[in-house]
Amino acid sequence: MIQKKNSIYLLALLAMVFCTLPAYSQTSTPKKENHSKLFEETTTDSDYLTAIEKASAALETAFNDADFDGETRHLFGEIKRTQGKLDLILASVKGANPNVRNQQMYRVVLKEIEQDLEEQNTAINLRNTNLEKIKGRLIELRKDKTLMSLIKDTIRRKQFKNEFANLRKKYLSTDSLMTKNQSRLNDKKRLTVQRKIAVSNALVTVENTLEKSGISILKKEYPSLWSINDSVSKKGTSQNIKAKIIIEENVAAYYLSYRAGGLITLCFFMGLLAWYISRNIKYLRTNGHVENLSLLDFKYLNRGILLPVVVIGLNIAVVSNLYAPALFLEILQILLLGALTVLFKNKWSANSLRNWILLIVLFCALCFLDLFIGVGFIQRCAFIVINILGIRYGLVQLKSIKEELYIKGFFKWASIIFIGLNGLSILYNIFGRVTLSNMLTLTSFISLTQIVALSVLLKIILEIILLQIYTTRVKRGIEKIFDYESLSDTLKKPFIIVISYMWLIVITSNLNIWESLRTSLNALLSRPNTIGSITFTLGNIVLFFIIIWAAHLLQNYVAYFFGEIEDENEENINKRQHSKLLITRLVVLIAGYLLAVAASGMPLDKLSILLGALGVGVGLGLQNVVNNFVSGIILIFDKPIQIGDVVEISSESGRVKSMGLRTTKINAPNGAEIIIPNGNLLSQNITNWTYTDNFKLVEINIEITGEVDPEIINSTILETLKEIQLINNDRTPQIFYTSISGDKFKVLIKFWCSIYRTEEIISSARQSLYTKFKTKGLSFSS
Repeated sequence: MIQKKNSIYLLALLAMVFCTLPAYSQTSTPKKENHSKLFEETTTDSDYLTAIEKASAALETAFNDADFDGETRHLFGEIKRTQGKLDLILASVKGANPNVRNQQMYRVVLKEIEQDLEEQNTAINLRNTNLEKIKGRLIELRKDKTLMSLIKDTIRRKQFKNEFANLRKKYLSTDSLMTKNQSRLNDKKRLTVQRKIAVSNALVTVENTLEKSGISILKKEYPSLWSINDSVSKKGTSQNIKAKIIIEENVAAYYLSYRAGGLITLCFFMGLLAWYISRNIKYLRTNGHVENLSLLDFKYLNRGILLPVVVIGLNIAVVSNLYAPALFLEILQILLLGALTVLFKNKWSANSLRNWILLIVLFCALCFLDLFIGVGFIQRCAFIVINILGIRYGLVQLKSIKEELYIKGFFKWASIIFIGLNGLSILYNIFGRVTLSNMLTLTSFISLTQIVALSVLLKIILEIILLQIYTTRVKRGIEKIFDYESLSDTLKKPFIIVISYMWLIVITSNLNIWESLRTSLNALLSRPNTIGSITFTLGNIVLFFIIIWAAHLLQNYVAYFFGEIEDENEENINKRQHSKLLITRLVVLIAGYLLAVAASGMPLDKLSILLGALGVGVGLGLQNVVNNFVSGIILIFDKPIQIGDVVEISSESGRVKSMGLRTTKINAPNGAEIIIPNGNLLSQNITNWTYTDNFKLVEINIEITGEVDPEIINSTILETLKEIQLINNDRTPQIFYTSISGDKFKVLIKFWCSIYRTEEIISSARQSLYTKFKTKGLSFSS
């Protein structure tokens, strides 16, 4: 009504401007005024021109604003694409198999289309509002008294005939454009409303189908197996299969295009991972160390890169496409099983590989029955046969596969679930709960195959980490094979949590209970709780501790990516790398704690109260803790000592094993580990033998007896020391004669050697000098 009223106002105004008005009678003679007209208000031609120009500019601006911009045309394109998606989904909902996977995908896509339609409707309303504002600006022209007086003055109006003609032309073009665009917007709005109704109806249909397929033990869906009377002809069955194949192909193709962006991103990251692995393997092969990978118990990466990366990508694709249509998901599963089969070839025993192939054959037959065969006597009997074979497989043949897996603990539960779900499926099938029976059968096979795939995934990830550690160590000149078994046991613990979560997601999504579990869990975690004046949610607390745990886990494991493990050679320690590692750990911890505080949702005013309480705690009893923490940070950046340094602190001496934010560990020569608070390190004198380099000046006292010149003694000593590789010959050894008496020479020898092997080098030097002087017929003592 308001819109129509404004239009009437606008038309009335423009009619006044552009239509011929009745001539006003101007025969009346104005009264003569006796006083002066110098100070009277008069309207000049310039004022009239200004008013006309103002109206012309307003019309031109209105024309430009009313024209659709690129963003609006993009909106119309989105509306057209939404219609294409909606048509395909509505056709699929009517004709596709009512399996849980397809219905879940329909629900997700329909909800997204519903959201798109809502956003498009909002955008259309905004553009309608803008058109109304443009009309309002034109109506404002009525308030221009100069323009209105010119319209009423017939004589004056003829004077500005050309200006009025241009003004009329702009008005007609603006009016035509606004009317056209208003009509287009109304048509688009009508379409979005109709589509929202269609989406709402389709969602009701999908929700009803999902509700019927839910776990309901007592509700009967189809007649009991002994009551079925199938009379469908073979021709009708084949036509039905063809029709279902076409529908499933269309749905899978649509989902593939719908998720194309995410799948391309996954392929991109898998390509980066393949490049990263190939770079390390190429380096090892170039330097002749690639054969040592078998010594690290590598089963997959030493046989090629492509298949392990494909297995990782397919595992992620299966878990990240929970609401994919059945055909798409089952194709992913079959591709994953095929890649695993190639990996298992020549690695598994013949019996285990044969049983694995039998499992794949049963799974493929099950997928075909579920997707393309309508519910009937033949299909139900075929499902029961597969269930019986599955139970026998779980009881007899599954043990051979378990022995080949890296992780065997979860396989026990997977076997129990596999046998139990197949048994329940037979009962539900017999008594008419066919949809539930089919769902349980598929879940049993997917849960079993997925735990095998996730076990292989874990092994491949551990091999990638071990490959990085070994390659980094080789680059640093450390070729010794480290204790990979204990390291793998340490690394796999957090990954077991991740793959357990992935496995549970796959099982619950196939049972159609993941969405309800996630909704219930979100409701529990997001429910606000109040203690005093503080309001919090359980989710924020859980997230806080998860981030803290992840930060500590990452700062512990980040050393492995630098090639750092416990059994390093002392002489090959890269001190600069250790300093970078300490700084990285510090940054990870600080960032983790800051992120955890931000994720907890704690208000800043409450945080200031907490920090104030912490300050009181520091003043009362945490001075030493804070002192050691700050001292640790100073040690990291100031670097008076670094990991691998040989130091003397007070009465203690040894090699620095590790540096933390609170304490520093030192390995003493007798094997003891000395733990010194960082505050004590900064408050005491530190003797660092390896601050500049790893060499130490050592002394040997020897006595030579015999008739010999000192020059021969000097040359013999220098020649002997030069032959010992562990001595630093870049610095010339020093020879001093402390005593010369007849044929006796007491000599002091000083030379530089590695501080980590001082006693070994001194012993070697004495032995070599003894041998040299003995061959010259001289008596030697030390």
